[in-house]
Amino acid sequence: MTDYGGLCRRWAELIVEELVRCGVTIFCVAPGLRSAPLALAAHAHSSTRCVVHYDERGAGFFVLGCGRATGIPAAWITTSGTAVANGLPAVVEAAMDRIPMVLLTADRPPELRATGANQTIEQVGIFGKHVRWDIDLPAPSAVVAPTVLLTSVDQAVYRSRRSPQGPVHINCMFREPLTGGAASIPSHPSLSQWKKSRKPYTTYCSAVRNSMDTIPANISDVRHGLLIVGRLKHSSEAVSVLELARASGWPVLPDICSQLRLGYGGHSSHISGFDRLLAKEEFRRKHVPDGVIQFGGSCVSKHLRSYLTLHTPRHYIVIDTGPERIDPDHLVTSRIEAKISDACEALSPLPRAATAWLEAWHRSWLEVERHTSSTLQVFGELSEPTAARAVTRLIPRTHALVLASSMPIRTVDRFGHTASPQIPVTANRGASGIDGTIATAAGCAFASGKPITVLIGDIALLHDLNSLSFACDIGLVIVVINNDGGGIFHFIEGAEQELGFETVMGTPHGFRFEHAAHMFGLNYCNPCTQKEFEARYSEACSSGRSALIEITTDRRRNLELHKVLGDGVP
Repeated sequence: MTDYGGLCRRWAELIVEELVRCGVTIFCVAPGLRSAPLALAAHAHSSTRCVVHYDERGAGFFVLGCGRATGIPAAWITTSGTAVANGLPAVVEAAMDRIPMVLLTADRPPELRATGANQTIEQVGIFGKHVRWDIDLPAPSAVVAPTVLLTSVDQAVYRSRRSPQGPVHINCMFREPLTGGAASIPSHPSLSQWKKSRKPYTTYCSAVRNSMDTIPANISDVRHGLLIVGRLKHSSEAVSVLELARASGWPVLPDICSQLRLGYGGHSSHISGFDRLLAKEEFRRKHVPDGVIQFGGSCVSKHLRSYLTLHTPRHYIVIDTGPERIDPDHLVTSRIEAKISDACEALSPLPRAATAWLEAWHRSWLEVERHTSSTLQVFGELSEPTAARAVTRLIPRTHALVLASSMPIRTVDRFGHTASPQIPVTANRGASGIDGTIATAAGCAFASGKPITVLIGDIALLHDLNSLSFACDIGLVIVVINNDGGGIFHFIEGAEQELGFETVMGTPHGFRFEHAAHMFGLNYCNPCTQKEFEARYSEACSSGRSALIEITTDRRRNLELHKVLGDGVP
């Protein structure tokens, strides 16, 4: 009689062992019965780092954060049914922002599918086009060669890591009993060499095509050029762009996730808060670019998009490491897939920008920055812009910064301090959802070993509240801007005049986060002044303990401040 419990364990052992050989060593497990063989195998393996989280959605974002921090996929283990569906938000983000991750989902065997069996849904293809590859593994069987598992795992990890990186889905059917019996790697003729090594059963390599010869030669006549730096994963990529700018004199417009926005404000080509400058109608109209080279993904700034749409540059070249289209306004004239450093080397030297062009950008930017500083000083109170400036000025060099979508990332993009340290900055901007921010930050901290500062809004924190449990053991300093609702909606022209705006868009909730912080064992404070916030934030960073700092603001007051900052710029 077949020992199904032992067979399940051996099956799961093979999957986990091959994942480890492929470099996947971090596993985040959401508890469940059907996934017990996978969870137990991951926990028992000597080379894994296993984290357990009770919420599948949060666990998915934790795995996303691990992949975001390291570029190496981590694995998400979950049971069958709606538990699998809870992974979709993290999968979508990973797909959109090219983050590698492995989804190990347990499932019922074929005879229980489409029968009304408990906790059984259609899991095959559940993530649709959002995964790079998926496979429905057979249920454990003594007649199925173990190499089926090994080659499937090898293909999955390869697909996850090749360009464009992203999530892959391995659906694992298990029959009951799920545990028990002996657990050992089965004997098979083709496994003899595999057992003696520590390498994957199948190894992959890929040739890199040099596409730099496709750069248009006629950019040599560009005199009013711009270098736009969108989302980049590594600071080395950003530095190569800055070196290109220094040699050419082209202004650099760095997105907050470019790894070039913070810590590089001392160079004349570096227009760090360009969104505030492009908000000025007179500047936008007078300064017309004739060539644009964009490195990396999309930018946060809507003013930049409208500026480029207004002028439609003759040359608009986008250079990125993946093949996807990055062209929401359909302006791009040349799309090149290449390493950023290789591209910068091939582009050097760019035609020298007109001296007056760079001087106009630099001078106008300094005027905007002076006005912003003086306005915030006169305003005096602790606000969303002053909090963003304080965090970016005081954040330790050992930290990384994770930004929630909606207002926090826009505020730091616009108002991040020019004298900030050079730190990694990341955000879930693939799909720009507000869900999973804390879990993502925890995954980044766990995989990278870096303490993390998180700047997040109240709605985003409420959305991911149970992920505060990660912070018990992982160093997170969480700064939450609590303006009692959706502050970004006040910036939609005419929205406040709509009947029911405050109820269905403002969404006031009346909650404070002190008790949540205490529930999860986090230090908590609610500073009332800018000076007090700066002191509490610095203390939290130096303490080595996780903390939640709540800043209470007013949505309408924040809108008024932004109007003053924009309307009063020379």
